[in-house]
Amino acid sequence: MRHAKKINHLGRTSPHRKALLSNMAASLILHKRIATTIPKAKALRTYVEPLITRSKEDTTHSRRIVFSYLQDKKAVTELFRNISPKIMERAGGYTRILRTGFRKGDAAEMCIIELVDYNLNMLEATKDAKKTTTRRSRRGGAGKKSGAVASASTTASELGTKKTTPKTTVEKDEKIIEEPEKIEEEAIVEEAIVEETIVEEVATVEETTEDEEASSTEDSK
Repeated sequence: MRHAKKINHLGRTSPHRKALLSNMAASLILHKRIATTIPKAKALRTYVEPLITRSKEDTTHSRRIVFSYLQDKKAVTELFRNISPKIMERAGGYTRILRTGFRKGDAAEMCIIELVDYNLNMLEATKDAKKTTTRRSRRGGAGKKSGAVASASTTASELGTKKTTPKTTVEKDEKIIEEPEKIEEEAIVEEAIVEETIVEEVATVEETTEDEEASSTEDSK
C-alpha cells in the first residue's frame, strides 16, 4: 500500500523520471516558461524550487550541487548570474502554474509553468491592483475626546455670534417675501401708466377728427 508516499512516479522508472525532471528544469531556467501537463508541472515545481533557493548562495559548493541535478552548464550559469538576483528577496514560491485546457489527442490537462518574476504583464497588473490603505491609530478616541472638550470650552463671544446667525436667515426670508410685493406694485404702476397713455392717445385722435370735420364743413360752405 502507498502509505505516506507522496512522490508521483509519472509512470516512469527512477532513472527515466530523474532525467525527465532534469531536462525540464534546465528548459524552465533557460526559457523562463514551458508548456507541459499538470502532473509533470507539479513534480517539476518540487524539483526546481530547492535549486533556485540554493542559487541565493553563489559559491562553488552550491554550483556543484545544482549542476549535479541539472547536468547543464548554461542553465547553471543562467540561474546563478541572472535569476538569483531577481529572486533574492522572495522567500519561496518562485514558479507559477497556469492551466490552459485539455490536449486534443488524449484529453490530458495542460498548463504553463513559469518563473514568477519574469511575467512582466502580471507584475504590472498586480502593481495597478494594489491600493493604498490607511491604518486607524488607537489614539483616535483620545483625539475625539479632546475635540469634544475643546468644543465645550467655547467662549461667550462665539456663542453670541452663533445666536445672531438665525436673525440673518430671518432677514433674508423677509427680503425674499418683500421682493414679490415690490414686483406686484411695479406691475400695477406700469398698468396705470399704460392706461393713461391710451386715454391720451384716444383724446388726441378725437380732437383731430373734430378739427377735420369742422374744416370740411367750412370748405363746403
